[in-house]
Amino acid sequence: MALLPILRFPDIRLKKVAAPVVKIDDSIRQLAGDMAETMYEAPGIGLAATQVDVHKQLVIIDVSEDKSGLMVFINPRLERCEGSQEGEEGCLSVPGIYEKVERAERVTVHYMDLEGKAQTLVAEGLLAVCLQHELDHLNGKVFVDHLSQLKQTRIKSRLAKQARVTA
Repeated sequence: MALLPILRFPDIRLKKVAAPVVKIDDSIRQLAGDMAETMYEAPGIGLAATQVDVHKQLVIIDVSEDKSGLMVFINPRLERCEGSQEGEEGCLSVPGIYEKVERAERVTVHYMDLEGKAQTLVAEGLLAVCLQHELDHLNGKVFVDHLSQLKQTRIKSRLAKQARVTA
């Protein structure tokens, strides 16, 4: 396993739309494992392949308290979104920034697992939010894109300032 570098907003590569995974093989399993190690180290609860500059439809999520609930979603598709909830979101690609975002309260997602089996999951609460957030990444969106232009500009300025301070 290896730690992967995480792209930071406003890196243009975060806007790239991910391609479907054609074949689930050892390279995809290795990528999922490396992404999990990277996510846990960061620390975070979700990571899309796009965030590590691999533009394939692969997402990992673990919303458990003890890091025992790792889920891998290959070629995930949101089929149904119900209700509405607003909550504060953060992102490993937008470090230190948290903003309120409106999302569906309950989602149905179709995907393939690491064995190539088709799966369906109905999720609500934090898992539903995390799925929507990570699937946005596969479509070239960051949670900041859900905010006003003014907030986006402020976030870019704050991240630029952080980068100068740490350089």
